[in-house]
Amino acid sequence: MTPSPAVHPEILELIRLALAEDIGSGDVTSEACVPADRMASGYFLARAPLVLAGLEVLAPVYAARGGIEQLTILHANGDRLNEGDRIATVYGRARTLLECERVALNFLQRLSGIATVARQYAELVEGTRCKVLDTRKTTPGLRRLEKAAAAAGGVTNHRIGLFDAILIKNNHISAAGGVRPALENARRSGLPIEIEVRERAELEEALACGATHLLLDNLSPLQAAEWVHLVNGRATIELSGGIDLTTVRSYAETGADYVSAGAITHSAPAVDISFRLELL
Repeated sequence: MTPSPAVHPEILELIRLALAEDIGSGDVTSEACVPADRMASGYFLARAPLVLAGLEVLAPVYAARGGIEQLTILHANGDRLNEGDRIATVYGRARTLLECERVALNFLQRLSGIATVARQYAELVEGTRCKVLDTRKTTPGLRRLEKAAAAAGGVTNHRIGLFDAILIKNNHISAAGGVRPALENARRSGLPIEIEVRERAELEEALACGATHLLLDNLSPLQAAEWVHLVNGRATIELSGGIDLTTVRSYAETGADYVSAGAITHSAPAVDISFRLELL
């Protein structure tokens, strides 16, 4: 196979677990039906319009099982495909193609589903100054891949986890004893700080304390526009809470800098992709 770009160790471990889960002690159907030396080719096929993501898993999936001589990727992550477009072709041992089929499809279908939904969000806010963010509402273990898929679809990645940026939410404010102590304590870290405010009093206090990045949660578009006007450029504003494809444009038009939507990752349906095997 053509060498693939380096894949993060977390993704390689995820692929290993996925293959072990599906193949276990062996693909008994393929071993019973298909001669060990039988060679074949196969291709992945888009069966509906979609935005592609997850291509980075294909090479390591096949490499983990061996017996593949050629893998050709025909498109790039983020490409928009039509029904009937071929995604990739692979040639090698028929048994390897068969035992890797479902794992490869599970990744491609799930991740392309996220990219497809992400593209819908990104297109709905075009013409505004607002960008769409993803969230940490991801499938456990799949965050790195799902965030890559969201980016391929055209939205902006928010923080990866709890470790790379500070986001002070309402429970942090309660635990710290209020907005002011939460902000003052957080500044010692030297990390970027965003703080969630749910009431006008919290908003005023956060601004008085020098907050530069605000998360306004669970406001209507009308309320959000009022609060954006009140902030008047003194801080970057993200809106969140129940934002979906039917409302994202209204929130983007409030003048906010960002809107975040958990549905991009937690509710995206898998897209229809198939794998077809052919003997040469």
